[in-house]
Amino acid sequence: MRILSGIQPSGVLHIGNYFGMMQPAIALQAEGEAFYFIADYHALTSLHNPEALRENSRRVAVDFLACGLNPERAALFLQSAVPQVTELTWILSTIAPMGLLERAHSYKDKIARGMAASAGLFNYPVLMAADILIYDSDTVPVGKDQKQHIEITRDLAVKMNETFGEIFKLPEPRINAATEVVPGIDGQKMSKSYHNNIDIFGDEKETRKRVMSIVTDSTPVEMPKDPAGSTIFQLYSLFASKNEVGGIREQFQKGGTGYGDFKKQLFEKLWDYFAPMRKRREEILADKSYIDDVLTRGAKRANEIADQVMQRVRTAIGL
Repeated sequence: MRILSGIQPSGVLHIGNYFGMMQPAIALQAEGEAFYFIADYHALTSLHNPEALRENSRRVAVDFLACGLNPERAALFLQSAVPQVTELTWILSTIAPMGLLERAHSYKDKIARGMAASAGLFNYPVLMAADILIYDSDTVPVGKDQKQHIEITRDLAVKMNETFGEIFKLPEPRINAATEVVPGIDGQKMSKSYHNNIDIFGDEKETRKRVMSIVTDSTPVEMPKDPAGSTIFQLYSLFASKNEVGGIREQFQKGGTGYGDFKKQLFEKLWDYFAPMRKRREEILADKSYIDDVLTRGAKRANEIADQVMQRVRTAIGL
């Protein structure tokens, strides 16, 4: 089984990235042949600072490795290190129906939130389809909100196969139902774009500040509180054991504990959870050549597969 996933280097990684993409991807690397790319082409739809893009891309690699990605099991590489993906994007765009792209939820959402309506943003699902198809991917781990991208990928693969013969296999989504949406400090989906994030490797003072700024209702300290509607409880549940979750649920329902105390419990749990990863991150940063070596080896493996697929595509379409 070949597994494919990507993560954008659009900013510092937060716990929504970790539970939404990184943790599931790290778990899956033991199940098959994994290819994980840092989506620097995708980041160009919103990031136009070359120094920031390079810095963010490298930081993603460091953080991913610190969180447990094993480069002996999974290929980690820059999307731009496999130029065949842009060639395939153009080929797919020549058969992609406009109506299909116009129905993309992510495009509508980003435009509604004020992002410029560029051709690249509109064509984003085609580039994502190329990312998936270029490696003959079998499985793509995604959150429920990204399932449509896999459906679009399959639609484009079917259209290519119907037009030119059997070129592509149809990838299957692996929905990470346990953490479909990680809430930010305002209760909405955590996103750097919405400024509601808690970073994985933020410094202690800033991380504590972000946790303590989580939006809550005005329920008095002595009154029972609804854990199901609490961002604090939802985040705590990501880091705690089943027994610990049960314990804090009882505290919520019993009353007598204020939101400030719950936030302090959340911070301690979060900070302790990432402590081993912070240590590993320091070790990685101390080895100046390690990141470059990992990315080079990952790109070599990715290019070997992409070359084979593109040769098949070119032959089929007449190039």
